Amino acid sequence: MTPKLGMGPVRREQIVRATIRCLARDGYARLTMKRVAAEAAVSQGILHYYFRDKAAMLAAAALRVTADLDRRVAAEARGARDARARLRAVVRACLETAVESRDFWTVFIEFWGEALHDRRLAAVNRQAYARARRLIGAALARGRAAGDVRRVNLEEAAAVVLGLLDGLSLQLTFDRGLMTLPRATRLAETVLARYLSPGDPT
Repeated sequence: MTPKLGMGPVRREQIVRATIRCLARDGYARLTMKRVAAEAAVSQGILHYYFRDKAAMLAAAALRVTADLDRRVAAEARGARDARARLRAVVRACLETAVESRDFWTVFIEFWGEALHDRRLAAVNRQAYARARRLIGAALARGRAAGDVRRVNLEEAAAVVLGLLDGLSLQLTFDRGLMTLPRATRLAETVLARYLSPGDPT
């Protein structure tokens, strides 16, 4: 079933957003093409036109919430003048997402579980993390050139940054009473500042 001319991107987005809502509400185990079609208010024929199976929908959902986070980071980083300011924007955006938009981590928890057993999803995950490391590494490289960041292996340092943010974000997602968002942000910034300070040993 072919969608009407010009409706392709709209319909696909509609289905992906419906998938995210279904994942957040019911989890991947209970996700079905029929449920997503009903949630998106489209026919199953339309759904199958865009996605061959629910693993493809899960991958699309993971990419969509990642793009949403990218936009949040860009908004936070607007006006950032140096690498440290850019990194602080990443910290704030990630932790705010954990507190204000639980769908992000709900989707990724389901995604990671399936990626352990699905090569297609594992490849999407590797590509997403490689991209994130490149973006953070580029900011760190600028900081290193300016003398604000110590000489480190950029890919490893980016992995450390992501590890800290992923771990703290997951804890905030599951335990809202763990600490306030401002405190979590300050602690993450302090840890990263110490780790990246030019005065610290390699």
